[in-house]
Amino acid sequence: CSFLPKAWFLLVLLVFMFCQLQDDSVLNSDGQGREAAKLHDLNEPLIDHAEGQDFLNEAFKVIMDEVLCKGTDVKQKVCEWKEPDELALLLDLELRATGETQHRLLQRVRDVAKYSTKTCHPRFFNQQFAGVDYHSLAGQFLTDALNTNICTYELGPVFVLMEAEVLRGLRQLVGWAEGDGIFCPGGSISNMYAVNLARYQLFPEVKTKGLCSLPKLTIFTSPESHFSVKKGAAFLGIGTDNVILVKVDDRGRMIPEDLDEKIKLAKSQGAVPLLISCTSGTTVRGAFDPLDHIADVCERHKLWMHVDAAWGGSVLFSKQHTHLMKGVDRANSIAWNPHKMLLAGLQCSAFLLKDTTNLLKRCHSANATYLFQQDKFYDMNLDIGDKSVQCSRRVDCLKLWLMWKAVGSDGLAERVDKAFIHVRYLVEQMKKREGFQLLAEPEFVNVCFWYIPPSLRGKEGNADYHDRLAKVAPVIKERMMKQGTMMVGYQPLGDRVNFFRMVVFSPLVSQKDMDFFLNEIERLGSDL
Repeated sequence: CSFLPKAWFLLVLLVFMFCQLQDDSVLNSDGQGREAAKLHDLNEPLIDHAEGQDFLNEAFKVIMDEVLCKGTDVKQKVCEWKEPDELALLLDLELRATGETQHRLLQRVRDVAKYSTKTCHPRFFNQQFAGVDYHSLAGQFLTDALNTNICTYELGPVFVLMEAEVLRGLRQLVGWAEGDGIFCPGGSISNMYAVNLARYQLFPEVKTKGLCSLPKLTIFTSPESHFSVKKGAAFLGIGTDNVILVKVDDRGRMIPEDLDEKIKLAKSQGAVPLLISCTSGTTVRGAFDPLDHIADVCERHKLWMHVDAAWGGSVLFSKQHTHLMKGVDRANSIAWNPHKMLLAGLQCSAFLLKDTTNLLKRCHSANATYLFQQDKFYDMNLDIGDKSVQCSRRVDCLKLWLMWKAVGSDGLAERVDKAFIHVRYLVEQMKKREGFQLLAEPEFVNVCFWYIPPSLRGKEGNADYHDRLAKVAPVIKERMMKQGTMMVGYQPLGDRVNFFRMVVFSPLVSQKDMDFFLNEIERLGSDL
């Protein structure tokens, strides 16, 4: 009898142990299943190519419709103006932990397109980039799809060769049979490169010893040059106080005689003149500094001559207008932005050098061995990454190359020439209308003028005339933006109160657009 309880106890214990083993087996089986599922996931890409490509096709349809069709139609608005708070609410900008459906994402694409300013619109006159070139745009799409770096030949074999050829073509227009260059992320960086190279050439020890090894350096430029000259002086440790402003004439062009005097003065005060930054096509008035005469001054004082031709450089394509840059071949370096007058698409900025001693690479190289191995199986000179201060450098040559291939040098020259024709027409029409007053006859495609509403005409002698005139352009600008009819910029300059700066260069523009522009300024401002 005493044996039975023990037997039952053992039986219960065995059953419990069996069940526990079964539970463990199930757990192990589930765990192995989950691990197997994870391994299965690791054998599959996280991105569904079919779904992604379908989304891309649908997104491209939106881009074609909202940007390239509606955005180039004069019947559509240049911008759909919304106040910042309202726009932020419409766009639902907050980023969240979970993703959204394809349908919702496509609506996001539509919203971004709808509420963005259409710089391709024929009546967008606000900036020095406008319009659209479809071949260039195709190049931009292809660039983004390939998503490569141009620092080494193995990463970008096509583009290393292509960039060299495009730069050679641009240098040829300048008049240089040889030289160097690189595409930069904007004209401001090109201008800074010029300063950095000029300093390194004169004081190569700056690369290793830094600013403490240098004397006081000075840069010379005009008060109407681009602000990046001063920004570059600050960024490179030269200091904005050491940027010497040279007087300009009544058209905004640097006066070589004053340049010469200011260089002599700087030397007498113990400074070392470093570089002269000339401008071909100033931002506001479109003035071209007299390069030939400035080159004489540079040679006399043995100074680096840099030409900021970011805006005006494209006149070199035109036989009719290349004279504006006479003497550019005597410069040491040039900044040129084909994304401006040539419509190559933002950004496309070339920095050109006359130098043939590999100065660009010597100045900027860091010789990173994980990129620039010396025992590669191809010519190491094709690894151009050490010419740049960047490591990852976007391909900016393809869009210009493809556009240039499509229309040729003659086609690009035609765009430049047509822009000048439109400007002449616009100025002629302005002179026939009351209320339009030019600052001066335009030298380039910048047309600077005041619109004087009927209430101010004949009152130029009144004490408050200029204060009242200064308020006209901002109000007209606000009205055109909120109605979406067109866009044009305004600014003061020196003691001149706010005036409009109309830039005319887009191949999409017609004389009808010039007439519309004048009519719209009158419509928006006649009651002021």
